[in-house]
Amino acid sequence: MREALERHQVWLYLAAILIGLGLGLLRPATATGLEGGLWPLLAVLLYATFTQVPLSRLGLALKDWRFATALVLGNFLFMPLIVGSLVVALPLAPAVKLGVLMVLLVPCTDWFITFTHLGRGDAGRAIAATPLLLALQLVALPAYLWLFLGTQGMADAFGGPLLVAFAGLILAPLAAAWLTQRLARRFSNARHLVQGLGWLPVPLLAAVLLVVAATQVAGMQGLSGVLLQVLPLFVGYLALAALLGVRWGGCSGWRRRRRGRWTFSLGTLAPPS
Repeated sequence: MREALERHQVWLYLAAILIGLGLGLLRPATATGLEGGLWPLLAVLLYATFTQVPLSRLGLALKDWRFATALVLGNFLFMPLIVGSLVVALPLAPAVKLGVLMVLLVPCTDWFITFTHLGRGDAGRAIAATPLLLALQLVALPAYLWLFLGTQGMADAFGGPLLVAFAGLILAPLAAAWLTQRLARRFSNARHLVQGLGWLPVPLLAAVLLVVAATQVAGMQGLSGVLLQVLPLFVGYLALAALLGVRWGGCSGWRRRRRGRWTFSLGTLAPPS
């Protein structure tokens, strides 16, 4: 049942977005009432996701140095250079640049594992490498923002609201997941809890997408100009990411016969099995 849920998760996400859009357009008052539940939903989603990530097994990803090298160079050197070049090339407002950089520079653990699985990549290695991605992105993001936005841009990005959100949505769920995993080694109840939490990421992510779509669709109606501005950037990013995946897979020796292929989602490249 869980495998079927994960296999068809893309359709579930699409349905959630469409329902959210319809709710936001037809019942705006109801959609507004959902906004207060977004942050708790995100916190629980990240906690459930982090409990499924082997946080104590970072050494396994580092031992597979060939995989780790390809993953780190692809995600933290080549892709940021592509994103930075695209952002600099387009005349975007500073706030829009910040939003684009936050989306494209930081690998998303949910989509990274999801798209690796859907693209027939090595999901096991992807899961083992997730702690490495999490650790590196926390260190690298301030450096990226300073490089592409300057000192003032980085200061604006890491203002009070973002730091509060970072602490509440990243650090707190991460610490809680680490504690849960530690307890699961000793207590059967904690192990059952971790197993049960494994069912939650897909439905919780669908709920988050529904709430986001419902609460933001009204505000998006006045941002058509901004969307048209960033659309070429995202299209260019996807095209260049696919090209890089093919080239980097061949150069790093990951492509085997004609079966091996890299997969990518926004912000993340994953080597094939």
